[in-house]
Amino acid sequence: MFKTKAGIAALLTLALAGCASDGDITSEGILVTRSACPAVAIPAATGDVTLFNPTNSRDANAIDVVATITNVRTTCDETGEYIVSNVTFDVLGQRRDARGAREVVLPYFATVVQGGTNVVSKRVNRVGLNFADGQLRASTSGTATGYVLRSAATLPEAIRKQITRERKSGDPDAALDPMADPAVRTAVTRASFELLVGFQLTEDQLRYNATR
Repeated sequence: MFKTKAGIAALLTLALAGCASDGDITSEGILVTRSACPAVAIPAATGDVTLFNPTNSRDANAIDVVATITNVRTTCDETGEYIVSNVTFDVLGQRRDARGAREVVLPYFATVVQGGTNVVSKRVNRVGLNFADGQLRASTSGTATGYVLRSAATLPEAIRKQITRERKSGDPDAALDPMADPAVRTAVTRASFELLVGFQLTEDQLRYNATR
């Protein structure tokens, strides 16, 4: 279900002149630097949650609380044995009935995924939306941290050289995409990670988000 974004940069790293800098267009292609930091994303259908009252109803007039994850920000430290990504985000909520003070606690997950499908780790935490008496809206913030072993996110030297090898006009394989090689494609996928953040939904909540 998840598509790897971190590997895209690696696919674009082609044969380049040694003095070129990131983003430069050279005679051989465009220089794009691959970061070992995981890409951060909210998986489809997990960025918002709807609570109903009564809970077994799905009528519009039974909607009790709606909350959304937004303003996702990330920092990454690549200096140690483990690559550490710290994520912060805001949660915005709205309720139907403004009477009385109320706290709504919502669970959320932070999952590290390798190669688009392999779940490396998952943590579940909670945020609380505190509605003041007479207020329909409330907001709060959440945090998440993901750890990736640096060696797992590093391309083997032979693969890196194959991707970044300088190709000159007239070479027999100058126009060949190195990613056409299954070994290269597999290595890039294996070294690509994502940190996914979203609400920890029940099956019914996920189904509602996916089909509404």
